[in-house]
Amino acid sequence: MNPLYVGIDVSSKNNVVYFMKPDGSKHSNFSVPNNINGATQLSKRIVSAITSESLSDLIIGLEATSVYGDNLVCFLREDGTLAPFNKKIHVLNPKQVKKFKDSYPDLPKNDYVDSYIIADALRFGRINNEVYMDDYRFKALQTLTRARFFAVQNQTKEKQRFLNYLFMKYSSLAQEKVFSDTFGTTALAVYEEFESPDALAYMDLHELSDFLRKKGKNRFPDLDSVAKAIQKAARSSYRLPKTVNDSVNQVLSLSIRSMRALDEQIKAFDKAIADQMLTIPNTLTSIPGIGPVYSAGIIAEIGDVNRFPDQAALGKYAGLAWTQSQSGDFEAQHTRLIKSGNRYLKYYLCEAAMSIARCDAEYKSFYDRKYKEVNKYQHKRALALTARKLVRLVFRLLKDNRLYIPSDRF
Repeated sequence: MNPLYVGIDVSSKNNVVYFMKPDGSKHSNFSVPNNINGATQLSKRIVSAITSESLSDLIIGLEATSVYGDNLVCFLREDGTLAPFNKKIHVLNPKQVKKFKDSYPDLPKNDYVDSYIIADALRFGRINNEVYMDDYRFKALQTLTRARFFAVQNQTKEKQRFLNYLFMKYSSLAQEKVFSDTFGTTALAVYEEFESPDALAYMDLHELSDFLRKKGKNRFPDLDSVAKAIQKAARSSYRLPKTVNDSVNQVLSLSIRSMRALDEQIKAFDKAIADQMLTIPNTLTSIPGIGPVYSAGIIAEIGDVNRFPDQAALGKYAGLAWTQSQSGDFEAQHTRLIKSGNRYLKYYLCEAAMSIARCDAEYKSFYDRKYKEVNKYQHKRALALTARKLVRLVFRLLKDNRLYIPSDRF
């Protein structure tokens, strides 16, 4: 192997490049714009360097920096002028690059140094996983599943803000949880359409029951009891000055509109994800509790499972691995999860693990057992361990391309 190592420090405007020869010496370094013209210049200079140095291989590396490097990676993969060379492209974890740089304590911090560090990391083989964007189905799916992730995060934050303002308007109604679903259609109608606690507290009971019947489409088994509970909570709620109450009503109304828009957005993402998954082999939906969305989120981040040597490497990539604390004959039994890892993969694995624990007897038993083993952080610990157990199953199913068969023990 006789490669040219190309380290690229990516930013929104420019890409700083360092060419390193096989012996670690410098060939050149320069900056090009982060656009199609800059990428074309970079490609030409790569060809010139490989030709002048009589090299045969090309190893390119760049940090994972939001979306700024995605277009460049696609360009370099598709560029025909680089096709004659044995080419590999790696997207490196910024934390990994930083740790490698720590071994050079006297280096300054600038873009040219960072591109040098990336090139040198490539030369030493300090790389974990090659980018899998050569199969663009995974990248297309990842774009959708990550967008859905942020929509869900925004929805969660919006709901929390809504609950804070709901307490201001209906303190007791927020505390006593009269509605089984705080964000259900009927509940939101009550919060939005009645101006103050007094409007609810002194409303005719039959009129309130009729209102609930229309909004709930006759789904309440005992309307009068619900209406009485609402009025009782309204009477014991704080009263706000009218000016403050009016502003709270405005915030609640806008928040409800925002939550509804996010609900529609998530539904649209779910449909688009399901459509995209039709082009990708998927055995994960054979696991009870894992539908097209959770399986898509997992597969999008894993890509080609063969890039992981074993399930332990996949677990570490997902951030579902634990630090080790050992000295001499002592080894701590309780350690923390590592702080690194792919947060999107970890999210979808944990969501899927919780869903499986509700549907599959083996996983439910495992979750319950881990939950009871400790007195602190019970759910958080049990969920992480259940998700780690799921990693082993996911790795095997994807590796062997086979369906899930539940254990006969349960």
